[in-house]
Amino acid sequence: MKRLQDLNPMKTVFTILLFCLSFMLQAQEKEKKNNANFALGDGLSFSFNQGDYQFNLGGFIQPALLSEKISGFDSENQYNSKRSFLQFSGKAKKEKVSFLFQLDYSLSEPMLDAWIAYHPTENITITAGQKQSFLNNREMIYREDRLQFNNRSFLSQNLSNTGREFGVFVESRFGEKFGIVPMVALTSGDGRNSFGANSRDTDLGGMKIGGRLDLYPLGYFKEGNDLTSVDLAGEETLKFVIGTAISQNKGASNATGEGHGDFLLYDAAGNNNLPDYTQLYVDFLLKYQGFSLLTEYANASAQNIGQAYLDTNGAQILVPQQISEFLFLGDSFNMQAGYVTQGGFSFDVRYETASPEFKTNVNSILQDMNAFTFGISKYFNNNSLKMQAAYTKMNPSLGASVSQFELMFQIAF
Repeated sequence: MKRLQDLNPMKTVFTILLFCLSFMLQAQEKEKKNNANFALGDGLSFSFNQGDYQFNLGGFIQPALLSEKISGFDSENQYNSKRSFLQFSGKAKKEKVSFLFQLDYSLSEPMLDAWIAYHPTENITITAGQKQSFLNNREMIYREDRLQFNNRSFLSQNLSNTGREFGVFVESRFGEKFGIVPMVALTSGDGRNSFGANSRDTDLGGMKIGGRLDLYPLGYFKEGNDLTSVDLAGEETLKFVIGTAISQNKGASNATGEGHGDFLLYDAAGNNNLPDYTQLYVDFLLKYQGFSLLTEYANASAQNIGQAYLDTNGAQILVPQQISEFLFLGDSFNMQAGYVTQGGFSFDVRYETASPEFKTNVNSILQDMNAFTFGISKYFNNNSLKMQAAYTKMNPSLGASVSQFELMFQIAF
């Protein structure tokens, strides 16, 4: 049986369009109970049986022009589509079920999300499948079309890949004036498409377990304003959220725990002996009348490396600091602030640092560095149609500095 991500993209789109067309024809025949409508950014929506069953077809594209210069070398320029998303979602109110299927055709393996959720109450959601995980830092919780800058921070890029995982996710929400949002998840620990390309490319290691707790001392953000770090809705009163997330991946074989088989370690008998990988995040997001401030701290550490070998013969024992050559280990910090005017212009700045756990190991994949980014955005139709420009300068303690300038457009349909 073919895996979903191996299907021909054009066939997938054609199938979805035919599916939607059949519903449109039914909607014309039963105008009183069924309807269809389109809005920029909200996609093509269908509602049946007086709203009991709802479906949506949408997506977005992000054409971008990038100029990058490494100190001592000539600039390199490229133009492409950073992201090309197509999504199909729906829900059945009476059955208390919803689903999402989302692809990014700018990737070689486009499938990002494929999940189904059950809502036993208004405040509890249980999801099974592949979805964007809440076990990462706050910026990684936001979808790619809702970012404050053209790109995610280096903290996000270093400690995550796409942020998607396969597993079971439980989310809940309590309180109004003081909001409490606890979440827990149990995943495969190998990121998206974690079961590999074929029967020989199997999932490695154990499961990943973790949770997140968000607190809203002054109440929740406006509806939809919790989907981005930018204060697009313009909170009339001061609102903020404090969150922390922690997870442990039992047996990681990928630098961020979002893959498998990128490296292997062994015990004395030659059996796989993979390290455990723990990530801890603490973040704070404040919004008030167009102003926003996001701060994030992350620590990544490894365990179970005491009797690990680099070869199956047990001849080369792993020196503790060598684990930093396989996993991103150390501390990272990100702070970004911005202001959105009533005319839709947003002025943003970001500063971040990274510090490896083993600073004396020059081969550590997390390098000591600092970076800053300046951005300006123009929102023409909320977050549906926008233009963003950003300049980033990264200064590593070892090696050459890197400068990037990118101009990006976003069209959501």
